[in-house]
Amino acid sequence: MIRPAKPEDASQVVPLLLQAMGELAPKLTQTKDQETIYDIFEHFFQQQGNQYSYENTLVFEEAGKVLGSITAYDGAKLIELRKPFLSYLNQPDADVTDSGTETQIGEFYLDSISVNASAQGKGIGKQLIKAGLAWGEQSGHQKIALLVEQNNGRALKLYQQMGFIIQNEKEFMGGFYYHLIFKPQANYQSRLN
Repeated sequence: MIRPAKPEDASQVVPLLLQAMGELAPKLTQTKDQETIYDIFEHFFQQQGNQYSYENTLVFEEAGKVLGSITAYDGAKLIELRKPFLSYLNQPDADVTDSGTETQIGEFYLDSISVNASAQGKGIGKQLIKAGLAWGEQSGHQKIALLVEQNNGRALKLYQQMGFIIQNEKEFMGGFYYHLIFKPQANYQSRLN
């Protein structure tokens, strides 16, 4: 079952979020200490009004266990949603755009999609992506976007099979990514033909 996340899901969702972020988590938090990184993301997951909040997360739950999560938000709100994070890291005057931005105005951005290693290969990721697409469409967005590492061919193939197209290449925080776009109306029309 896919449902909105709750603050009390933190202990199950934060590991998924960090798994999805990989090398970006230490870069964003400016520490390599895994416990500190976990604590920072746990804090923000349980708070409102930031990009990693439970408010911006859906979870896939089965038998009381969270097996996957997707974090997403309106790209136009990225700067506003990242400000609490920067303030917490004592960088209140930092410009979000200094390190680049992963999304932009006009997009509903699928930030982090992750499935517990024990539950991979069961279609949970695909269900979460579909839920993210529906969430973006219900929010009135004409474009839904995500980044995928250029060396992650498996994920790229999945996203393309689901109707995402590569819009451009993007460098973000030292990594190289494809910026993929899903256009709900265009995909709806192609499903009719």
